[in-house]
Amino acid sequence: MTQNSVELRVSDTPVPYPESVATMEGRVASVRAGTAPELIWLLEHPPLYTAGTTAQDTDLLSPQRFPVYKTGRGGQYTYHGPGQRIAYVILDLKKRNEDVRCFVRDLESWAIAALTRFGVTGKIRSGRVGIWVTREDGREDKIGAIGVRVRRWVSYHGLALNVCPNLDHFSGIVPCGISDSDKGVTSLSDLGIAASMGDMDTALAKTFSEVFGRPLEYKVGPL
Repeated sequence: MTQNSVELRVSDTPVPYPESVATMEGRVASVRAGTAPELIWLLEHPPLYTAGTTAQDTDLLSPQRFPVYKTGRGGQYTYHGPGQRIAYVILDLKKRNEDVRCFVRDLESWAIAALTRFGVTGKIRSGRVGIWVTREDGREDKIGAIGVRVRRWVSYHGLALNVCPNLDHFSGIVPCGISDSDKGVTSLSDLGIAASMGDMDTALAKTFSEVFGRPLEYKVGPL
């Protein structure tokens, strides 16, 4: 790899959540030790719910529906499943700005830039985490979730963008604590946009350097 590049990996089959967390934690330790490059890992999970550090028990509406995992990332309850592109972001923030809020803003900008490639205008809203779109009737729906953790200035977890998931699966939780009747969850498919996971991967890869100022270098083989 070149000195300034970030490794890009894409998993072609759904990755069990515990396996992904173990892999991320191992990579964080290696990045901190200087024995492995920074990493962007694109993947899908089997259907599951995760509970962030501020999750409320009352927001888990169907506890028996899918496996539920407590996680160290920020945020509340989130659904992950097929058709949703997960981007786990393992970056050394000491090489940039030691500012977690700035890093989250960069993740938001990255997601918005990727959605723009599909003609979708993503927005952030004060008091609401994630990426939102405004429907023709004025309703605002969430299309992307963000939840991160930083360990000694190395980030992990990241963002999730809805390409073509089963949106009914979100009904088992109050997504990210948002229960307003005029707000929901959407996806590219729900917006009438036919896009594959590969299309989203291309959009994320092409816009990464625009936000983070570093090129991605695709790698194959075991992580």
